[in-house]
Amino acid sequence: MAVRRRRAALFAVLALALSVGVVVGASGGDAADTPRDAATTVVAPGALDRAREDVGQMSLERQVGQLLVIAFPGTSAPRYVLDALREDRAAGVILFGANAPSASSVRALTQRIQRAAGGDAIVCLDQEGGGIRTLAFAPSATGQATQPTPAAARAAASRTARALRAVGVNVTLGPIADVAAGTPGSVMAGRAYPGAPAAVAASVSAAVQAYLRNGVLPTPKHFPGLGGATANTDDAPAGIDRTRAQLAADLLPFRAAADAGAALVMVGHASYPAVDRRRIASQSRAIVTGLLREQLSFEGVAMTDSLEAEAILRTTGGDVGAAAVRSFAAGVDLMLMTGAGSFPLVRDALAAQARRSPSFRARVAESAARVLALRRTLAARGGGGA
Repeated sequence: MAVRRRRAALFAVLALALSVGVVVGASGGDAADTPRDAATTVVAPGALDRAREDVGQMSLERQVGQLLVIAFPGTSAPRYVLDALREDRAAGVILFGANAPSASSVRALTQRIQRAAGGDAIVCLDQEGGGIRTLAFAPSATGQATQPTPAAARAAASRTARALRAVGVNVTLGPIADVAAGTPGSVMAGRAYPGAPAAVAASVSAAVQAYLRNGVLPTPKHFPGLGGATANTDDAPAGIDRTRAQLAADLLPFRAAADAGAALVMVGHASYPAVDRRRIASQSRAIVTGLLREQLSFEGVAMTDSLEAEAILRTTGGDVGAAAVRSFAAGVDLMLMTGAGSFPLVRDALAAQARRSPSFRARVAESAARVLALRRTLAARGGGGA
């Protein structure tokens, strides 16, 4: 069965490459100099097998907990958040500006979070640079759009990673791996690295390596590329009418990120009719499983963009639990919630679907093992360094 799956994946890759006439891996620059197996240096060999064994001993509630990143208000983690982390009913948290007024307060908050979780909680946030910084007191003062070279991207990512690690943040939701060039009015024009796909790929590769060297795991986003959108999916649906050849070029920075060792990728909420006419990216098996897993051979953790984004809620009439089930069925591992009230809704929806469907439950176990292996990597690297 495994051999047949590998063959099917290979044939799918070859068919897509022939249909678009683009060799996706030919990114050049820094990205081309990175060995394809670099991601194995992040999660240790054998870690996933050990995680699978341990997940097999978990209750369904704890398995589902590995799939959830939750948000909360204020500068102190509420009791329900600490209990969820302590009891393995959540994998980690996302921080926003209201959680993070100063370095000392963030350090105290992340230390308490890690004590509750036993040292392996995911603590993530957006710190793209410029105006998009959860930690207003931390670098980088310049955003990606004003970092014109891989050297500039590397320097900014290094400064940012050191500041994040110092306050206990171990996962950054970046770099932006979208290609905005060539799209008038691109919503990502002020956030993405400048240049054509190969240039963006080189800068993404440099940033990913810098984050890893400085003890923070990067999460390139928004797969398979949001540069062709003129609307922000947080606020409205966004359709990207790129051809398959153009979309193949948009994958270059994500290929470079994986080659550089990225262990997480964020999947966006735009729609791509050339690949899937019915589902947005985060709910599309053709995109998450077909492009990310099979074409790019990505074996790390796939995370949604915010489940509360308008573009995803429009697909389910505002039902965040149903949105999570659809994303998980498409092949995403980790559900990112940005509203405190979503936690029980998403948890219960995933657990209910797992009870109804043996195949869905098997997927829960597999994703839980993937996330657990990542969390153990974070713990081995010192959590967040605070």
